Amino acid sequence: MSKVAVIVAAAGKGERFGQDERKTFARLDGRPVFLRTLEKFINRDDVCKTILVVASDDVDEVKQKFGPNLGFMGVTLVEGGKERVESVEAGLKAVPEDADLVAVHDAARPCVSDAMIDAVFAEATKSGAAILAAPLTGTIKRAADSESGKAIEATVSRENLYEAQTPQVFRLELLLRAFANTPEDKGSITDDAGLVELLGEPVAIVESDSTNLKITKKSDMLLANAIIKATPAKVVSKFGAFEEGQW
Repeated sequence: MSKVAVIVAAAGKGERFGQDERKTFARLDGRPVFLRTLEKFINRDDVCKTILVVASDDVDEVKQKFGPNLGFMGVTLVEGGKERVESVEAGLKAVPEDADLVAVHDAARPCVSDAMIDAVFAEATKSGAAILAAPLTGTIKRAADSESGKAIEATVSRENLYEAQTPQVFRLELLLRAFANTPEDKGSITDDAGLVELLGEPVAIVESDSTNLKITKKSDMLLANAIIKATPAKVVSKFGAFEEGQW
């Protein structure tokens, strides 16, 4: 069994979610989104380390409100950077040297299933690099600017087009090499597979579906809540002594 270190990225600005609260701290069926996401990994036998990366503005609040439970759960808290690639790189520094694989997962994807995680971990163990991705199913239009705003420029074939998701899982050595090759324009890198692709290394796709949604807008919380309620509950043992007061 491969030893997997998991980096849960929760440092995004979440501007489309609204200014009144961070989307990863919003409550989903009674618990913060980021906790729902951490639960997917903390009790897995193949996970040797779980790392939560949050924005610098959130570090003190997370320590104050959730520190005791994160410690009990064995989660390491790391301060992220301005860009996503900087935040994941910060998390990467906390990965133990004896980890075989590193999985990077968005904190805003709390609905990823155990079966999806099993499949992408297994593929990465075999191939060295794998991501979850959902095939595009709708009709795809490419737009161009027009006098009235946007207009259809072309209809694009959806054949072999996928929406990248997370977890994205890589051999530790490969991911370290990819981050050492980060381009100057860090904002152009929107996922970790993109860095690995720049090395010319193949990244396998493990097909998933739209239930592994990323919470972006508040309306997504309704969908996520429906998925959570439709998923059989799994017993999670590592909540800690402060469950009622903290969560």
